This record gives sequence, C-alpha cells and structure tokens, in this order.
Amino acid sequence: MNSQDRFNRFASRYPHPHVPFFHRPHSSRRQFFQLLGAGVTGSMLLRPKNVLAADITSSPVTTLNKAKNVIFILLTGAPSHTDTFDFKQSPDTPASLKPDTINGISWPVGLLPKMAGQLPNMAVVRSVRAWALVHSLSQTWVQIGRNPAAALGNIAPNIGSVVAIEKEPERSTGQVFPTFLALNAANQAGPGYFSAKYAPLKLTPNQNNPGLGLPNTTNVAGQKWVDNNWSLLHQLDDPLRINSPLGTPVSDYEDFYESAKGLMYNSVVDKAFKFSAADAARYGQTAFGASCLVAKQVLAANQGTRYIQINFGSWDMHQNIYSPVANALAAMGKQLDDGVSALIADLKASGQINDTLVVMMGEFGRTVGKITAAGGRDHYPQQSVIFAGAGVRGGRSIGSTDATGANTADPGWSRGREIKPEDVEATIYSAMGINWTNIRYDDPFGRGFEYVPFSGEDLYGPINELWA
Repeated sequence: MNSQDRFNRFASRYPHPHVPFFHRPHSSRRQFFQLLGAGVTGSMLLRPKNVLAADITSSPVTTLNKAKNVIFILLTGAPSHTDTFDFKQSPDTPASLKPDTINGISWPVGLLPKMAGQLPNMAVVRSVRAWALVHSLSQTWVQIGRNPAAALGNIAPNIGSVVAIEKEPERSTGQVFPTFLALNAANQAGPGYFSAKYAPLKLTPNQNNPGLGLPNTTNVAGQKWVDNNWSLLHQLDDPLRINSPLGTPVSDYEDFYESAKGLMYNSVVDKAFKFSAADAARYGQTAFGASCLVAKQVLAANQGTRYIQINFGSWDMHQNIYSPVANALAAMGKQLDDGVSALIADLKASGQINDTLVVMMGEFGRTVGKITAAGGRDHYPQQSVIFAGAGVRGGRSIGSTDATGANTADPGWSRGREIKPEDVEATIYSAMGINWTNIRYDDPFGRGFEYVPFSGEDLYGPINELWA
C-alpha cells in the first residue's frame, strides 16, 4: 500500500466532523492570487469564478462616474494645513516659505515650488474637519470612512477593498495585478471582513535599486530549473495541495505558491514595477517618489489595478517644525513636492489624468497661529484635502477658513456644513461610478455594512462642487 492509499484510508476513517470558525464561507486567497498570476504569458492560472453576490440595498442616486482609477495619498502624521494647502501667514512663518498668490490661492512657493506649477490641475478643499485627534484612530478613519471604534469598525474594509469588490466584474481575462495596490503603506487598513482576495498587494519600491521591481521573481538557477522543480513539487503532493482534505488553510498555502510562480519571469510585471534611475531622480529619489512613479506605471499597464494607496509620513511636527533637519517641514515638503508634481505632470502628459482621480489628505491638521513653545504645531481638527484629475476643475479652493486657518461656515456649498472623511469617501465612490449609499448584508453580524454611513439620510455625500 502506497502513501496515498494510506492517507485516503486515514481520511476515510477519521473524517473532519465540524466546520472550524476560520472555514466560514468566503472567497479564498486562491482566487485573489489567481488574478495576480494569470495569463499574460499563457500562465497556468485560470480566471477566478465570480463570488456570490451579497444582498445589497441602496438609495437611487446619480454617480459622477468620471474616474476609472484612484490614487489615494495619505499624509500620515498630519501636515500643517496653514503651512501647506491652506497657507496663512503667522508671526512665526519663516521667509523661506515665500508665500505668493496664484490664481487667488495663497501658496508657499518656497516650500512647494513644483506643485505651484500644478495648481491649475488641483483643487483644494479647505472646509474639512477631522472627527478625532488621535493618529491611529483618525488615520484608519480616513481609510474606512467611519469610526474605527464603532460596532463594525474593526471589520470595516478599506475604501480600496470596496472598490476592488465592486470592480471585480470589470476585470478582463489575463489581467495580472490586484485591483487594490498599496505602495509604501505597510500599516494601512486592510480588507476588513471581505475575503483576502480584496486585500491590497503591498510593496515599497526601492528608489536606490530601480531595477529591483517586484523582488524574488527570478531564481539564480534559471527558469528551466524552476519549472522542473515546480512540476516535481506537484507530482509529490498535489493530493494535499489541491482541494486539500485538510481544509482551506492548506489550500491557501498552495495559492501563495501559485501566485508566486505566476509572477515569475513576467515581462509585464517587470515593466510596471521597475523604473529607470533617471525617473527615480526626477521623482525625488525617495521611497515616496518611487511609489508615485510605480503608481503611474501600474495604471498605464492596464492590468486590473483600479485603486492605489500611497502613504507618506511622518508629518507629526510637535517640535522644531521650521528647523532644517530631517522630518521637519522643509525636508518633508521637498519629498512631497518632487513626487506629487512629477506624478500629476506625467499623468497629464500621458492623458491618464482624464480618468484618474488623485486624492491627498492627512488624518487632521495642525494648530493655527503662533507655533508652540516647543517650536511646533499640535493636533487640530481643521485640515485641507487636494483633489486632481478625472475632470476635477483645478486652480481653485473650495470652502473657507478664517485668517488663522480655523473653519468658517459657508452656507453656499456642500449643504452648508463642514466636510468630513465620509464625504471624501463618498466622492471617491461616486467618481468611480459606485453607489455610495449601498448597504451590503454579508457582514459577520448580519447588521448591514454601509459603504458610507448615514449617506441614505443625506448626512454625507459626494463633494460635487469639485466638478462644478
């Protein structure tokens, strides 16, 4: 009796009598990674089957449907809005910021000179208020569009995961990249209660090694050696790997192997994730700049990615905000200026800006007026958000603050109220043609997951003035 026969007899005599908690119904990681490794060069991976649709209710709305893709830039640590996107002169403002007025927008040309040239393509929303002044809470809040401490907060998916599940039917056979990509964003919010299929693929591009691309996609022994050993591996243990009698966790491990194999020796992967030294320098020779560059290339590849999150921080400048040292305003501003200006310029040159919405925000703002005794700025609820692309009418600011950078009511726009993270979330969904009032009834507690909380009551909704 061979080993397979012995195993079959064992499995027959001792069947698994119950379904463990982690075997609850879901879409396996196999399906997610099949997307990554499928078909550009005739890969062995097949197009995944569509998951069963959840019961969804919604209110009748008209979506903007102007964006095919989104690049969401999260400025972690919270930049000072009055030193950047909502510039206000204070008694402590250094002359090096060189404020100037461009098309009616006060802008720190000395800090962000290249972005000043892109102002015609950008709109600044200034009447934005954070709900909380705790970094971890607010950073997650702007990614999931709701209170992370609320009842369903700990299982709420990232906006990018909602985009991934909504755009799954639009994927084409042979597209190899995930719908949701996270660059320089190791600690961002994940797929929540959604299956891992809608989780982001995480990568931090190496600005000092542009030719690295996705690591470990080749082997020093060569492709033939990899293929031969891959075949041997399957000959030996396919009965345990494929539709494993040991359950989903073992099959999921097989998916990781399959995905890695599908991404190896793939020219499309190389072209999207590798970049030249000259381009790395043009984007600032930083991890953030390289992430902006890779984001542009991935979208140009048109291989299924629709939502890219890029994290850049930390802007948590409680001390020495104007000092010429690392992680102070000048150093961080230069990295931001190099990366974002090159990104928008390249998107415009290629025409990608017409269907790519760029959103840039922190978790909250910084105290206004004079700096603190420690030479910094503390946490403050007021903040500004930058929007560009996908038809956004740039070269202007929306909303208002007073002379110090505090909020002022403006009843003439957005239903006469402050803008919240939920409104930014609704704007992203609407721009992508997603009904932001959708409620899914597949969350683990059966209580209904709202894409944007309270949007059905019209408390939150898209910032349509961006396109007016």
